[in-house]
Amino acid sequence: MSKIGVIAIQGDVSEHVNAVKRSTEGSICEIIKIKHKGAVSECDALIIPGGESTTISSLLYKEGIAEEILRKKEMPIMGTCAGLIILSSYSLDSVKSLQLMDTTVVRNAFGRQVDSFEVPLDVKGFNSKFNGIFIRAPAIINVGKGVDVLAKVNNYIVAAQQGNKLALAFHPELTDDLRFHSYFINMIKNNQTLLSLDKTRETA
Repeated sequence: MSKIGVIAIQGDVSEHVNAVKRSTEGSICEIIKIKHKGAVSECDALIIPGGESTTISSLLYKEGIAEEILRKKEMPIMGTCAGLIILSSYSLDSVKSLQLMDTTVVRNAFGRQVDSFEVPLDVKGFNSKFNGIFIRAPAIINVGKGVDVLAKVNNYIVAAQQGNKLALAFHPELTDDLRFHSYFINMIKNNQTLLSLDKTRETA
């Protein structure tokens, strides 16, 4: 059984939980809402929702959750909106991040709450456009060589992947389109397959 943790400090927690449930229909999966330390070690993957990035960052470190994530930093993690900032290696706004993706980010790249918008995105690997919902959205302004750019708005990178880390500047959980959550579920399955192969080699 896969265990997927959703950081439940702030943001669209229930929406992510529902999206994961719908994406894993027919599969065995347990979803854990994480507010305090002690639960990350049980998880096979993690989702960091949107919200206020400085608040989420502060509480992750204050509660000891950040240290637990870093001890399991090889597991698949998806960060949306503020979660994109939390995953980054560097924030121009001095948010204390986890430094798990070789990306430089900026908060509120498209303006404040009143400047929220929706736009159809051309996403690498998708056969049709994805409706991106941007709410006080951050953006990636620079990436390292190991980062795969999946989508852009103007000159801003709004979706990227590095290994088993997926960062999205928008809110896929607020749409009925489950492709990004399904994409993440496949990342988890692939990671578990690799882990099983490693264990087989160790015991051979």
